[in-house]
Amino acid sequence: MPRRLLQRYLPHPETLRRQRSLRFLSHLIGNPSLWMLSRRSVANAFFVGLSCALLPIPFQMALAALGAWALRANLPLSVSLVWITNPLTMPLIFYGNYRLGAWLLELPARDAPTNLSTEWVTEQLLDALPALATGSLVAAILAGGLGSLTIRLAWRWQVSRSWRRRARRRRDRLSDRA
Repeated sequence: MPRRLLQRYLPHPETLRRQRSLRFLSHLIGNPSLWMLSRRSVANAFFVGLSCALLPIPFQMALAALGAWALRANLPLSVSLVWITNPLTMPLIFYGNYRLGAWLLELPARDAPTNLSTEWVTEQLLDALPALATGSLVAAILAGGLGSLTIRLAWRWQVSRSWRRRARRRRDRLSDRA
């Protein structure tokens, strides 16, 4: 995995520790294991971030931060992956989770309304909650696991490609000397 690319876009721990609103978390933010960019920490961050992103709960970022701390995942990456479900994508993702849950529970899925309103959501929420919860949990586990597996395989492929490239350069240098 391109470590330099990730380091370019992720914040530095010192800048976050200086933030006034995050001072009470400085002992957690300062933990160096939460900022490492290794195959394991990045894969765990993808698992935590994608799993938390697909859960229809408040405080997804706080849950992702706790998950990163518990699994020794990369903290900024796991927290930033939660923003996959932003205000624009959230209705589509959660409706997809609801449809998945309705299919798994063998319930008839309701069609999305033509005009989505808060009244419609509050009226339908109690009926849709079991399907939404089931679909969200299944989608969160699948997306987190698939993301983690993809990162682990891509990282391994990148490292083996780098080793082969270095070995080829070494052979070329030795053949040029001879």
